[in-house]
Amino acid sequence: MQQLYELDDAGWDKLIAEVAGNFDDLTLKRGFQYYKQQRVQAFRMITPHRIMSLVEGREDYAVSIDLDDLEESHCDCPVSGLCKHMAAVLMSYAERVEKPVHSIANAKALVDRPKLPSYADAVPPGQRKEHLKQLAAQLPGGTVQQWREFIFLAIEPLAHTVRNPQYAERALAAISGAQPKLAPAAAKLFKLHSCLCVLDSLIKPGGQPLASNIYSLGYSVGYYTSIAISELQKQIIILMNQGLPLAEAPEEWTRIDDTIACLRSEMLAESRDRSRDQPYFAACYALLWIHWIAPNVKGTELYTRELEELDKAGEQLGAAAPRHALLLARSRMLAFLHDDTAALEELRTAAERPGLHPEELMSFVTPLAEARQWERLAQWLAAVGPLLSSRLYNLRDYASYWDKAVRHLPEAEPQMWEALSAMLPLSREIYEEQLLAYDRWQEWMDMQLSSGHTPAHFRVSDLQPVEKNAPELLLPFYHQAVERFVLEKNRHSYKAAVKLLKRLAKLYKKTKREARWNEFLESFTDKHSRLRALQEELRKGKLIP
Repeated sequence: MQQLYELDDAGWDKLIAEVAGNFDDLTLKRGFQYYKQQRVQAFRMITPHRIMSLVEGREDYAVSIDLDDLEESHCDCPVSGLCKHMAAVLMSYAERVEKPVHSIANAKALVDRPKLPSYADAVPPGQRKEHLKQLAAQLPGGTVQQWREFIFLAIEPLAHTVRNPQYAERALAAISGAQPKLAPAAAKLFKLHSCLCVLDSLIKPGGQPLASNIYSLGYSVGYYTSIAISELQKQIIILMNQGLPLAEAPEEWTRIDDTIACLRSEMLAESRDRSRDQPYFAACYALLWIHWIAPNVKGTELYTRELEELDKAGEQLGAAAPRHALLLARSRMLAFLHDDTAALEELRTAAERPGLHPEELMSFVTPLAEARQWERLAQWLAAVGPLLSSRLYNLRDYASYWDKAVRHLPEAEPQMWEALSAMLPLSREIYEEQLLAYDRWQEWMDMQLSSGHTPAHFRVSDLQPVEKNAPELLLPFYHQAVERFVLEKNRHSYKAAVKLLKRLAKLYKKTKREARWNEFLESFTDKHSRLRALQEELRKGKLIP
């Protein structure tokens, strides 16, 4: 097995600085693509600081990397100077020695960004184990700040490992293995902060503390890091969906207040980071209010106070800063205060640019259904429907909420049809399904005829409800399709036409119009008597002698 020579922390920091100083950002991004495509082959270390490798490009290029002095590195490609092939080899090296690959890919951002103070930095390495024990003893009565100091110190030994699902598992295990037993409500809240801090370390190079007021400069996470983030988000959702027994532990409200402040700060920070494509902490902020705070709050004081805090934060953001997260949070507080008009106004403003994720919109609807506030639910569904502009969103959940509202408030049905029709063509599929579900057979058939659809667009089982409840509506649908097949004038189309004619015969019989069927078939056969292939198929189908 090949011996890999791993740089110590000082050597690794020096390498990152050299990468930032010698590579341009575009070359690093292209190198990252080559790395992800596994183009680095025949990797081997000749000396502790010399790497040799082949990188697949238009042809195989021999790459030599000098970790002591990148300027002494070489590649056979036509590019003079440091190239994407060298960058890919450096990233492959990082992976092999379990260093964060994204630190190479985002070296310029890492070097340029201000260094934030870390909780672990204040503790000498030789004293961290003892300090961790001291902090653990303080956790049952400690503040959120002390909790977080403990958490970051517990995961600090993993700081230089690859950010992947195994890293997240090891980090959470390190935290839980060192923490003492806590009361049920405190344990859940501590678990949330553990997940948030690990999420923070996955998203941000260097894993800076969550409550930082300095915004990241933007970077892209790797494939395995994104998997780790996704799995951790699922854990957070499961944890917060379970609720928090604050009624049994009113002493936890102080920590709840601190948690709100932390998440508010991070939510607004990530909104300024234009490279982020997911509102990681905004989603956690919403879950905190929906599942842990709102079920335990009576009165409006907390929501009013949070609106004031959001307004203060908005003043600090500045006029040019993105305000999407702020508007979304304000809208949520106004909804909790039952000021739906103002809440929807904020929501529509947030949806203008760059738009709202469907889950962000539906998070306003779900609590109303759970609270059985059917009139408000219908009003909100009608309002958020036009904002569901993403074609990637499955509207069945949206339609299912309408079903609940209409079932308990039948007079809301006209609002549902108005909302779904206003969302066309995006809502076409779910609109048609709702028409069938509500026995609106004529309207469903009118849509198919006006759209030029044929029975071939549907399975037989799809049409069975119409055939059972309004068979007469299928007659023009099948007749139109038969004529289209005949006009194509080929054997395959004739066979398809005959299949439909046989289904037509059953429909005429079911509607007790056998005489009308016989007249049609006679006229049809006579009209197309010169089409020998069609006549043969009609005989095979036993429609004519």
